[in-house]
Amino acid sequence: MVLVTVFLIVLLRVENQKAIIALLALGIGAVIAANRLGLLKPVARSFSEREDALGLLAIGATLAIGAVFHEDHFVLLLVCTVVLYTVATLGLSVQFGYAGVLNFAGASFFGIGAYAAAVLNQHTAIPHLLVLLIGGLMAALAGSLLLLPVLRTRGHYAAVVTIAFALLFKTFLEVNDVLGGPQGLQVRGMTILGWSFNENIEIGGIELSFYLNYFAMSMMILVLAFVVVRRLERSWIGLNLDALRLDETAAGCFGLNIVRWKVTAFLLGNFLIGVAGTLHGMVVGFVQPNNYTFADSLVLVSILLLGGIGNPWGVAVATVIVVIVPEKLQVIQEYRFLLYAALVVVVLLFRPEGLLPRPVRRYFSGWQP
Repeated sequence: MVLVTVFLIVLLRVENQKAIIALLALGIGAVIAANRLGLLKPVARSFSEREDALGLLAIGATLAIGAVFHEDHFVLLLVCTVVLYTVATLGLSVQFGYAGVLNFAGASFFGIGAYAAAVLNQHTAIPHLLVLLIGGLMAALAGSLLLLPVLRTRGHYAAVVTIAFALLFKTFLEVNDVLGGPQGLQVRGMTILGWSFNENIEIGGIELSFYLNYFAMSMMILVLAFVVVRRLERSWIGLNLDALRLDETAAGCFGLNIVRWKVTAFLLGNFLIGVAGTLHGMVVGFVQPNNYTFADSLVLVSILLLGGIGNPWGVAVATVIVVIVPEKLQVIQEYRFLLYAALVVVVLLFRPEGLLPRPVRRYFSGWQP
């Protein structure tokens, strides 16, 4: 964890493109060499056996990065984006990985949360912590409109339904003047108990970036979302969702309510995506239709595939790669979607379970399937 943290800090600090390429090549080479030498197996075993300790180390590493770049607006904005994209992809993981419910409109539900923040912060006096919950609920409510067609279809047909929703959502935003049309809307920053998140922090004469406020809030949401998703996976609910994903017909024959569990997974996943989108809208301060296209939904799906469907830890690592590398390596900005596609193909061919090993599931004490 220390090595990974130092590597990320150096990567975020370096600006020279040749140095960034050399650093990325060094990191990839080190991982390949460690795998060839068999050094990754004990790491994977330790990761699986001491997941709680790893979680604390991951939080500490992220806080260390925030402390190092406490004055750098761009880096902190980038880290906030990584954290919130991770929360959104955790929502997709509940849908894809746990229940087998396909959703190719993740960016649309992310956008619903962001637009909810824009409208509520501008026209109401609702406390902004409640705005986060309302944004998540609005995303879940919008997702409920898709429940009937999603429940009546399976496989790629269900995927087509969500793709159609993503295309319609962008068109709806563009023609809706109330929501700013193609120009979008400004989003007011978060304020809690009179504390404005959009003002720099001054401590003992040291001025800190205002993005640290959003960084702290994003981290709290990520930790809560991660705990909920992992507890859900290891509970009897996760066991039911697994049965649904593996064989829907057999699960129904054994008495599981297929409709209830599909609805649960779909709404919970969209709620997490909506909460992340709501805070992200406040972080960036502006929303427009082009930020929530079907292509952006495919980016979220790419993160999910790279990290491993149903693997929250893998999703976190994949989000770091997909968000940070193109931002730092400007020479591939125009080809980033090609890069995502190539990475997904390589991972599916050579490591279909994702970048990281999946921790052992423990549904009940003493039983490890």
